[in-house]
Amino acid sequence: MAKGLTGWGAGQRHLSKADPVLKAIIKKTGPCTIKRRRDYFVVLCHAIFSQQISTAVARVLFARFRNQFPRRRPTPARVIELLISGNDDRIRGAGISRQKRSYLLDLARHFESGKLKTHKFASMGDEEIIDALDDVRGIGRWTAEMFLIFVLNRLDVYPVDDLGLRKGVQKAFGLSELPSVKKLHELAECWKPHRSLATWYMWRVASEKKD
Repeated sequence: MAKGLTGWGAGQRHLSKADPVLKAIIKKTGPCTIKRRRDYFVVLCHAIFSQQISTAVARVLFARFRNQFPRRRPTPARVIELLISGNDDRIRGAGISRQKRSYLLDLARHFESGKLKTHKFASMGDEEIIDALDDVRGIGRWTAEMFLIFVLNRLDVYPVDDLGLRKGVQKAFGLSELPSVKKLHELAECWKPHRSLATWYMWRVASEKKD
């Protein structure tokens, strides 16, 4: 069954009861602000643009990319048309490197051909969606996990390879070093089935500035 359609309230109650550390964090931080999105293609295009560059630079380049399309909305067909047009000046002007060009083209073709069956995501399990997205060039497990959390609002995603999560856990639990994957799973056992929400709170902890 699809998960993540009931909001974050139940998760906040569960985590507050299950873990005193998270209870304090939730009280300090407040409710989760993640909202479900439906513009899957645009989100994944942005994810490709954001790879290996700063958030600020990615924002500028993605804005240039969107400006290439009517109403600033890239569609799979229009992206394919742009990328195979042979207009290299226009493509470079949109902030698209050779590598990202190949990634965006593969993504657009997956959508345009129907190979990426996004209409079935609601009935697919988390790992099934990760596998489907991983088939797209330039999209790996981490990007797929972020898609599950921020776009589909799946409840129990736990991106153990994410540095922000590891830093948040280290800080929240007063660990002397970054936790191992084993330690992350041990600490999160009581968070199930709301590890997506717990991860979001750990990101908030990681981003807090020192007094």
